[in-house]
Amino acid sequence: MKDDPAARTATLRDIEARLRASFEAGLLGDAAAYRRFLDDLSGHLRGFLRWRLAQAPDDVEDILQETLLGIHNSRHTYRPGEPLTAWVYAIARYKLMDFYRHRARRDALNLPLAAAEDLFVRADNEPAQARHDIGLLLEQLPERHRLPIVHVKLRGLSVRETARLTGMSESAVKVGVHRGLKALALKIRSAT
Repeated sequence: MKDDPAARTATLRDIEARLRASFEAGLLGDAAAYRRFLDDLSGHLRGFLRWRLAQAPDDVEDILQETLLGIHNSRHTYRPGEPLTAWVYAIARYKLMDFYRHRARRDALNLPLAAAEDLFVRADNEPAQARHDIGLLLEQLPERHRLPIVHVKLRGLSVRETARLTGMSESAVKVGVHRGLKALALKIRSAT
């Protein structure tokens, strides 16, 4: 099947049709069809999860159960006639991402005590220092240059919002940003 793309596509189409038929029958109240759907889907999901959780094989069954529960609880959101596998895949992917987020938080909280020493090995104060330095440089600019830079470039306001806030015209705001940045660049160059 791996070597023949046409055969693989046909097999996938058959699986989709079989799963969808039993799922849709289950939605209409056929308990035996719904049970067949869950049993059949479990095998496919288990393979999907084992492949993606090769580093965490002990968690496959838990995530499988979470995924099946998510599918069951969300069955009312499925639109009959739509591809079932895409809908199932979205739920399985969400459960996997949820697992990875939870695992990352758990791993971060369970650092060995020796890792506490790493807390004080190096500090990264560069962003705070850069903000401080930019603040000092901005204070040296006239207000007509400083305010447009602060509002447009640092706070992310539009030119129109900055003009309304500062009482300047929109063209004055644009000119203030341009000339202010030019003046800042000169100050930085002269400081180095």
